[in-house]
Amino acid sequence: MNGRILKLEGVVNFRDYGDYATAAGARIHPGRLYRSAHHGRATDADLEAIAGLGIAVVVDLRRPNERHREPSRRPPGFAAEVIETDVGDLDEDPWWDFVKSSDLSEQAFHDYLMGYYRAAPFESRLADLYSRYFAALAEAEGPVLIHCAAGKDRTGILAALTHHLIGVHPDDIVADYLLTNEAIGFEQRMPLMMQAIAEGVGREPSPAAVKVAMGVDEAFLEAALSQIEAEHGTIDAYLKDALGVDSAMRAKVEARLVA
Repeated sequence: MNGRILKLEGVVNFRDYGDYATAAGARIHPGRLYRSAHHGRATDADLEAIAGLGIAVVVDLRRPNERHREPSRRPPGFAAEVIETDVGDLDEDPWWDFVKSSDLSEQAFHDYLMGYYRAAPFESRLADLYSRYFAALAEAEGPVLIHCAAGKDRTGILAALTHHLIGVHPDDIVADYLLTNEAIGFEQRMPLMMQAIAEGVGREPSPAAVKVAMGVDEAFLEAALSQIEAEHGTIDAYLKDALGVDSAMRAKVEARLVA
């Protein structure tokens, strides 16, 4: 398994998204940037491992209903700042709304995710969380952890934006994004996902369709970044105008993260 991935028992897709070279010839410090799926099923051993990382800020990108359904478990003595939002209806669940009306085909899941990625960077709730993340990243006195439910879509976009900001090569941005397909644990989690969908809608999807839903595709990230450029001209303009990441904040982030 890739050395960036921390193999935990109940938290999947946990990994370091630092330690990449930048265009300026420097390198992001390892052990400063972490990303993962949710921590609602973290074991005591997982919590001990996470506590050892000294995380100063946790950014939970999930909607309120997701947090209520799978409350995060925390290590003893947990004192990190938690960034989250209560904006959103507790009954809201766009993913399950889609699944219930879908034919559960590979194409349907692919098309849903393409549409999601095009819209996500402009969702006010997410833009607020992304903005607060960058502000924290500029000031935090320790590592920062970002996560959503699976740690692949909302989290994947935010990690890619972070890499862009610091000057990571586009090939490395995509490679880090695609590590989800190695870290998500298809073999263990696919039967659970298939069962959940079958119980929720009374129909069973194919393993191939569920793999599309659980994984990531370079085309998804490209859809998000292309839509950002279409609406803002450049990713840098989006970071500044939509998320408030001005030159002073960029300099602080780089000073904290880059060797």
